[in-house]
Amino acid sequence: MNRHGYGGGANGQAGNGAYPLSPTFVESRGRTFNIRPDKYEKYQPRNARNAFQRRRGLFMRLGGALAAMLLLLMFFFPSIRPTAIIPALSLGLFGVGEEWQIETVRYYDLANVGGTSRGWEREERILLCAPLRDAAPHLPMFFSHLRNLTYPHNLIDLAFLVGDSKDNTITLLSDLLAELQAHEDPKKAFGEISVIEKDFGQKVNQDVESRHGFAAQASRRKSMAQARNWLLSAALRPTHSWVYWRDVDVETAPFTILEDLMRHNKDVIVPNVWRPLPDWLGGEQPYDLNSWQESETALALADTLDEDAVIVEGYAEYATWRPHLAYLRDPYGDPDMEMEIDGVGGVSILAKAKVFRSGVHFPAFSFEKHAETEGFGKMAKRMQFSVVGLPHYTIWHLYEPSVDDIRHMEEMEQERKAREQEENARQDRMDKINSQFDTDGAGQWEKDKQALDEAQKAATAAADDEKAAAEADAIVVATDEASEVRHTESDNDGKAKIIDPLAEVPSLGGGAAQAPAEKPRDSISGMKSHDEKKDAAGQLVNKPNNAAVEKKEKVAAAQARAQERQQNKEAGEPSETAKRDQRHKVKEAANL
Repeated sequence: MNRHGYGGGANGQAGNGAYPLSPTFVESRGRTFNIRPDKYEKYQPRNARNAFQRRRGLFMRLGGALAAMLLLLMFFFPSIRPTAIIPALSLGLFGVGEEWQIETVRYYDLANVGGTSRGWEREERILLCAPLRDAAPHLPMFFSHLRNLTYPHNLIDLAFLVGDSKDNTITLLSDLLAELQAHEDPKKAFGEISVIEKDFGQKVNQDVESRHGFAAQASRRKSMAQARNWLLSAALRPTHSWVYWRDVDVETAPFTILEDLMRHNKDVIVPNVWRPLPDWLGGEQPYDLNSWQESETALALADTLDEDAVIVEGYAEYATWRPHLAYLRDPYGDPDMEMEIDGVGGVSILAKAKVFRSGVHFPAFSFEKHAETEGFGKMAKRMQFSVVGLPHYTIWHLYEPSVDDIRHMEEMEQERKAREQEENARQDRMDKINSQFDTDGAGQWEKDKQALDEAQKAATAAADDEKAAAEADAIVVATDEASEVRHTESDNDGKAKIIDPLAEVPSLGGGAAQAPAEKPRDSISGMKSHDEKKDAAGQLVNKPNNAAVEKKEKVAAAQARAQERQQNKEAGEPSETAKRDQRHKVKEAANL
């Protein structure tokens, strides 16, 4: 506690109590040595505030924080601003000025819609423009391409101009747009859609010969330039950062074409355009020849033409010798490779909206001897905008046959029908021949081969049977001869004897054979009668004849058995007789 030992005196006089003031201190008061009691008041105990005062301070701080937060919300979210209820609250904080708070006034800052290389991330809007004339056959294909685009659909606004059409383009377009916007996925719906009808009195027909004929090019391109300018001026909004022109008869294009072209961040950029062809025409062909670089020859040619003349590229009437973007395509080249060009084709163009806001348009007159898209490229180059093409980034236009192509296709169709008729007639003749004759060479060969195999098997079996029969006959003959030899040997004591009952065989050395001397016999008992001798001689003479007959019978029996064996073999099972004969043959062979 701070104690003041010299504060007891009155009016600066000597203090009371035990510590009186000295005269020296009294004289020095008011100078530097004067000690002021109020200087130490901050060290004195403070009076405690009541609870209400503390709560009031807390409420004031909370209210200030809520007010600051509300102001921030109203600044970033204009829809919650209370200007319509309490106009005095705005105080000029939420707009550029008092006049912008009128409901019918819109404020746009075009510095924010310049277009960048990553517009899909910055939510940059694209205006997709498509002029239409008798385009009903191509609209379904075009809308299928729209559905496949990968750029956010809510950032794409569609604009169509239908003019000089004689078919149901406008009706079909309305139906397809209703179907497109009624997609079940909300992200597939597009932004604002504009359909504009305007006829320009176009007289040129829409067939290939009329549209691409040299005589109709100048007037046709001027009319198309007017249609493009009308469509652009009616559909371009301050919120658009890019403008994309697309023909509806593009057959094949990458789904990412908007991002691919936008990534280059050029003021005007176009891809390469080719078209497929039938095989008999080469398979493919450059289509859009309106994207080119300027040449000295073309500049010299332009100086010789009238003021209103229009040079149309790709025709022999104007030999410009310009390098065309289409002819520089390499299927294996870098798709991001860029090429500076002067003229652009109208099949697929991506341009920044600031190019059109700066005054560049599609001239419907001769601008530097060019019109429409080629004149647009020339004008953009004149105003120092970048104009590039991608020679290796290719989209494919629909093939439209010319009159010569159609004539050639008709001739090819007639030849095809003639070949079909000839083939059908030849097939009918072959079917008729096949129904009457067996002309199946492979089948006949198989049949002949099977017949040959069977004949060979039969011949082999017959040879085997003949061999078996011959062996059987040989066995029988050998058996008979062996029996006769055994019989002869038994009668002559093992010596061979010639049987000559009539004694007709002459004796050795000539003359009749002389019988050995015998004892005289009795005339009655020792001699036989003439008849007995005759009978005995007949039996001896007939004995060989009986053996021959017996042999023939055995041979016939063997042949019969062989035939029976053949029949049984064909039937698949040998007979019992054949088995028995075989066993008999084996036995006889064993005896021999």
